[in-house]
Amino acid sequence: MTRLYDYYKTQVAGELMKQFSYDTVMQVPKIEKAVVNMGLGEAVQNPKAIDAAVGDLQLITGQKPIVTRAKKSIAQFRVRQGMPIGAKVTLRGERMYYFLDKLMNIALPRVRDFRGVSPKAFDGRGNYTLGLREQLIFPEVEYDQVDKVRGMEVVMVTTANTDEEARALLTLMGMPFRKS
Repeated sequence: MTRLYDYYKTQVAGELMKQFSYDTVMQVPKIEKAVVNMGLGEAVQNPKAIDAAVGDLQLITGQKPIVTRAKKSIAQFRVRQGMPIGAKVTLRGERMYYFLDKLMNIALPRVRDFRGVSPKAFDGRGNYTLGLREQLIFPEVEYDQVDKVRGMEVVMVTTANTDEEARALLTLMGMPFRKS
Protein backbone atom coordinates (compact mmCIF):
# COMPACT_ATOMS: atom_id res chain seq x y z
CA MET A 1 0.00 0.00 0.00
CA THR A 2 1.39 3.40 -0.92
CA ARG A 3 1.92 6.17 1.58
CA LEU A 4 -0.72 8.49 0.08
CA TYR A 5 -3.39 5.78 -0.09
CA ASP A 6 -2.72 4.80 3.51
CA TYR A 7 -3.03 8.47 4.50
CA TYR A 8 -6.32 8.73 2.57
CA LYS A 9 -7.78 5.67 4.33
CA THR A 10 -6.71 6.66 7.85
CA GLN A 11 -7.01 10.48 7.88
CA VAL A 12 -8.72 11.99 4.85
CA ALA A 13 -11.79 9.73 4.63
CA GLY A 14 -12.74 10.34 8.27
CA GLU A 15 -12.20 14.08 7.96
CA LEU A 16 -14.37 14.28 4.82
CA MET A 17 -17.13 12.24 6.54
CA LYS A 18 -17.22 14.81 9.35
CA GLN A 19 -16.95 17.84 7.07
CA PHE A 20 -19.73 16.88 4.63
CA SER A 21 -21.71 14.66 7.08
CA TYR A 22 -21.88 11.58 4.86
CA ASP A 23 -23.97 8.64 6.04
CA THR A 24 -21.63 5.91 4.83
CA VAL A 25 -17.98 5.56 3.85
CA MET A 26 -19.04 4.76 0.28
CA GLN A 27 -20.18 8.38 -0.20
CA VAL A 28 -16.70 9.75 0.55
CA PRO A 29 -15.10 11.03 -2.68
CA LYS A 30 -11.88 9.44 -3.85
CA ILE A 31 -9.51 9.85 -6.77
CA GLU A 32 -10.54 7.43 -9.52
CA LYS A 33 -7.72 7.96 -12.02
CA ALA A 34 -5.00 10.35 -13.10
CA VAL A 35 -4.40 11.02 -16.80
CA VAL A 36 -1.03 12.48 -17.82
CA ASN A 37 -1.13 13.96 -21.33
CA MET A 38 1.64 15.47 -23.43
CA GLY A 39 0.66 17.23 -26.65
CA LEU A 40 3.35 17.33 -29.34
CA GLY A 41 2.72 19.86 -32.06
CA GLU A 42 6.36 19.62 -33.09
CA ALA A 43 5.87 15.95 -34.07
CA VAL A 44 4.53 17.11 -37.45
CA GLN A 45 8.01 18.27 -38.51
CA ASN A 46 10.06 16.00 -36.24
CA PRO A 47 8.72 12.42 -35.90
CA LYS A 48 11.51 11.53 -33.43
CA ALA A 49 9.91 13.89 -30.89
CA ILE A 50 7.24 11.26 -30.23
CA ASP A 51 9.87 8.71 -29.13
CA ALA A 52 11.53 11.22 -26.78
CA ALA A 53 8.19 12.23 -25.24
CA VAL A 54 7.11 8.60 -24.80
CA GLY A 55 10.41 7.87 -23.07
CA ASP A 56 10.03 10.84 -20.72
CA LEU A 57 6.44 9.95 -19.85
CA GLN A 58 7.41 6.34 -19.20
CA LEU A 59 10.18 7.47 -16.83
CA ILE A 60 7.89 9.86 -14.98
CA THR A 61 4.84 7.61 -14.58
CA GLY A 62 6.30 4.11 -14.56
CA GLN A 63 3.86 2.96 -17.23
CA LYS A 64 4.13 2.83 -21.01
CA PRO A 65 2.18 5.67 -22.68
CA ILE A 66 -0.05 5.31 -25.71
CA VAL A 67 0.52 7.52 -28.74
CA THR A 68 -2.50 9.69 -29.57
CA ARG A 69 -3.27 10.36 -33.22
CA ALA A 70 -5.04 13.21 -35.04
CA LYS A 71 -8.76 12.62 -35.53
CA LYS A 72 -9.08 15.10 -38.42
CA SER A 73 -6.84 16.63 -41.03
CA ILE A 74 -6.11 20.33 -40.45
CA ALA A 75 -4.43 21.99 -43.43
CA GLN A 76 -3.21 25.13 -41.61
CA PHE A 77 -1.23 23.03 -39.13
CA ARG A 78 -0.06 20.51 -41.79
CA VAL A 79 -1.70 17.71 -39.81
CA ARG A 80 -3.16 14.70 -41.56
CA GLN A 81 -5.67 12.29 -40.10
CA GLY A 82 -3.94 9.49 -38.20
CA MET A 83 -0.65 11.38 -37.61
CA PRO A 84 0.86 10.90 -34.14
CA ILE A 85 0.46 14.19 -32.23
CA GLY A 86 0.76 13.30 -28.55
CA ALA A 87 1.14 10.72 -25.81
CA LYS A 88 -0.90 9.94 -22.72
CA VAL A 89 -0.94 7.63 -19.73
CA THR A 90 -3.95 6.69 -17.60
CA LEU A 91 -2.90 5.75 -14.07
CA ARG A 92 -5.12 3.89 -11.62
CA GLY A 93 -4.66 2.23 -8.26
CA GLU A 94 -1.25 1.98 -6.66
CA ARG A 95 0.67 3.59 -9.54
CA MET A 96 -1.71 6.57 -9.46
CA TYR A 97 -1.21 7.14 -5.73
CA TYR A 98 2.56 6.79 -6.11
CA PHE A 99 2.58 9.34 -8.97
CA LEU A 100 0.33 11.83 -7.13
CA ASP A 101 2.46 11.54 -3.98
CA LYS A 102 5.57 12.27 -6.05
CA LEU A 103 3.83 15.15 -7.84
CA MET A 104 2.54 16.88 -4.70
CA ASN A 105 5.52 16.36 -2.39
CA ILE A 106 8.57 16.31 -4.68
CA ALA A 107 7.89 17.72 -8.16
CA LEU A 108 5.68 20.78 -7.50
CA PRO A 109 7.96 22.24 -4.79
CA ARG A 110 10.83 22.05 -7.34
CA VAL A 111 9.05 24.55 -9.63
CA ARG A 112 10.83 27.89 -9.64
CA ASP A 113 8.95 30.65 -7.75
CA PHE A 114 6.22 28.18 -6.76
CA ARG A 115 3.36 29.74 -4.80
CA GLY A 116 0.82 26.94 -5.16
CA VAL A 117 -1.48 25.61 -7.86
CA SER A 118 -4.62 27.39 -9.01
CA PRO A 119 -7.74 26.56 -6.98
CA LYS A 120 -9.95 27.47 -9.99
CA ALA A 121 -8.99 24.64 -12.37
CA PHE A 122 -11.99 22.44 -11.52
CA ASP A 123 -14.41 21.51 -14.29
CA GLY A 124 -17.72 21.71 -12.40
CA ARG A 125 -17.99 17.94 -11.89
CA GLY A 126 -15.23 17.46 -9.32
CA ASN A 127 -12.28 16.85 -11.68
CA TYR A 128 -9.08 18.87 -11.46
CA THR A 129 -6.67 19.73 -14.30
CA LEU A 130 -3.12 20.87 -13.69
CA GLY A 131 -0.77 22.11 -16.39
CA LEU A 132 3.00 21.73 -16.01
CA ARG A 133 5.42 23.74 -18.15
CA GLU A 134 8.35 21.33 -18.10
CA GLN A 135 9.07 17.68 -17.43
CA LEU A 136 12.34 18.54 -15.68
CA ILE A 137 10.63 19.02 -12.30
CA PHE A 138 10.42 15.26 -11.88
CA PRO A 139 13.54 13.72 -10.29
CA GLU A 140 13.68 10.75 -12.73
CA VAL A 141 14.27 12.94 -15.77
CA GLU A 142 17.95 13.73 -16.25
CA TYR A 143 18.65 17.24 -17.52
CA ASP A 144 21.40 16.09 -19.91
CA GLN A 145 19.21 13.45 -21.58
CA VAL A 146 16.37 15.86 -22.48
CA ASP A 147 16.32 17.04 -26.11
CA LYS A 148 13.57 19.65 -25.60
CA VAL A 149 11.56 20.95 -22.65
CA ARG A 150 7.91 19.89 -23.02
CA GLY A 151 4.84 20.65 -20.95
CA MET A 152 2.14 18.23 -19.84
CA GLU A 153 -1.31 18.17 -18.33
CA VAL A 154 -2.35 16.09 -15.32
CA VAL A 155 -6.08 15.44 -14.93
CA MET A 156 -7.28 14.04 -11.60
CA VAL A 157 -10.68 12.41 -12.00
CA THR A 158 -12.54 12.11 -8.67
CA THR A 159 -15.84 10.60 -7.61
CA ALA A 160 -16.85 13.91 -5.98
CA ASN A 161 -20.15 15.42 -7.10
CA THR A 162 -19.15 19.07 -6.63
CA ASP A 163 -16.00 21.12 -6.97
CA GLU A 164 -16.17 21.99 -3.27
CA GLU A 165 -15.95 18.30 -2.29
CA ALA A 166 -13.11 17.68 -4.75
CA ARG A 167 -11.19 20.73 -3.48
CA ALA A 168 -11.55 19.51 0.10
CA LEU A 169 -10.36 16.02 -0.92
CA LEU A 170 -7.29 17.29 -2.75
CA THR A 171 -6.45 19.82 -0.04
CA LEU A 172 -6.56 17.16 2.66
CA MET A 173 -4.40 14.86 0.51
CA GLY A 174 -1.72 17.56 0.29
CA MET A 175 -2.31 19.45 -2.96
CA PRO A 176 -0.69 22.88 -2.43
CA PHE A 177 -3.44 25.28 -3.53
CA ARG A 178 -2.53 28.96 -3.49
CA LYS A 179 -4.60 31.43 -1.55
CA SER A 180 -6.92 33.18 -4.02
